[in-house]
Amino acid sequence: MASLYFTYSAMNAGKSTSLLQVAHNYEERNQRVMLLTPALDTRGGVGKIHSRLGIAREALTFTNKTDLFQLVSETLAQTPMDCVLLDEAQFLTEAQVWALARVADFLNVPVMCYGIRTDAFGETFAGSAVLLAIADKLVEMKTICHCGRKATMSLRVDATGKAVGSGEQISIGGNDRYLSCCRKHWLQALQEAGVQPSFFDSE
Repeated sequence: MASLYFTYSAMNAGKSTSLLQVAHNYEERNQRVMLLTPALDTRGGVGKIHSRLGIAREALTFTNKTDLFQLVSETLAQTPMDCVLLDEAQFLTEAQVWALARVADFLNVPVMCYGIRTDAFGETFAGSAVLLAIADKLVEMKTICHCGRKATMSLRVDATGKAVGSGEQISIGGNDRYLSCCRKHWLQALQEAGVQPSFFDSE
């Protein structure tokens, strides 16, 4: 039976590059893949999965209103697919994650989701939370903080490089907006910027 996968990391760990490599591996064996990306992420262009290495591929877009089970079902009716690959999975809704689980369970097509686990304020994204709970297989991609420790947090910064401690959960950006860092240096950066996370006890 097909499985639902979730590959996660902090920002800038190479998730999109890995996704595109998986797509290439399937196609090298004459198998078909379906690529999905959120419509709100236009950094590499509308309807494109773009890696920091400069590699890009066309992809179908979805919004938080898209019925992903129906979308995949209708695509399969026209063209057989061997795998569904979805970028920026943190932007999925809870219902969409369950729809992808149904794709794996009832359409027997593997679904591989790539995304980040927590937002810039240490809160879990809704889509990531459900994937962490129900995915058949979890894979952590590792990247490092400037100190050399494993980076687990994504720090949002402003144009001057100062940490941003509040705002909308979703704010699209790349290396100019986010830094990957360990938990210790994420907290230190927020404190140095005068931000006190609500959950952090300073006493």
